[in-house]
Amino acid sequence: MNFLNKHVVVTGGANGIGRCTAGAFLREGATVTVIDVDRQAGELLQNRHDGLCFFHGDIAEKSVLEDFVKSLRRPVDCLINNACISRAGLLSDCSYVDFEYVQRVGVTAPYYLTKLLLQNNLLTNNASIVNISSSRSRQSQPDTESYSAAKGGISALTHSMAISLSGRARVNSISPGWIEAAACHETAASPDHSEMDMKQHPVRRVGTPEDISELVLYLCGDKAAFINGEDIAVDGGMSRLMIYNNDHGWSFSTKGC
Repeated sequence: MNFLNKHVVVTGGANGIGRCTAGAFLREGATVTVIDVDRQAGELLQNRHDGLCFFHGDIAEKSVLEDFVKSLRRPVDCLINNACISRAGLLSDCSYVDFEYVQRVGVTAPYYLTKLLLQNNLLTNNASIVNISSSRSRQSQPDTESYSAAKGGISALTHSMAISLSGRARVNSISPGWIEAAACHETAASPDHSEMDMKQHPVRRVGTPEDISELVLYLCGDKAAFINGEDIAVDGGMSRLMIYNNDHGWSFSTKGC
């Protein structure tokens, strides 16, 4: 894949999957603009890469998105709506303000940023938009309502935007499962994963940010020109694994529930 002379925007691109994705596009010749709340990590990235521009700001804020779009000096070929956050849920007494904030980051911002790019003629023809959803959009652990709702929202927003932008841009989403992203943070240490951590994935390993960034590149490339409005699970087959108590070595425990 070659993204020479392409301009890519990655939200939440200073760390984790977003950072890995920004790096992947840079290696393929693109120029990349990252917006993130983590000023230190973002400025470090900008200093390391000539082709990367960093904009500091919280995409939950309407004015920040408007200022960000005003700062862009060229149209966007690929928009990667990656940023999201969790503030837990019902069991942690997630407040109205907390819940709403997560939705603003994870759903409202991708919608409004796309709208602003269109209004300001800053989205190229045949552009590609990739939204980062999650396997939590369709399965959950306790106390995950704020994040799960945001990811369900971005998955639904994906197919709706794909129809509204027919002939102008393709819109797809990726739903990662368990991705160990510590290596893509400045200070986080990668944890050791147990044998059972591996075995609960049919591919026998935990995912990496590269597993996601490679699919982002593919979806934004010419070879994916007939893929539109799709949500693609990338979880090593974990969500396809049927689990029954005391069957095939699995047993249910109430410990920690």
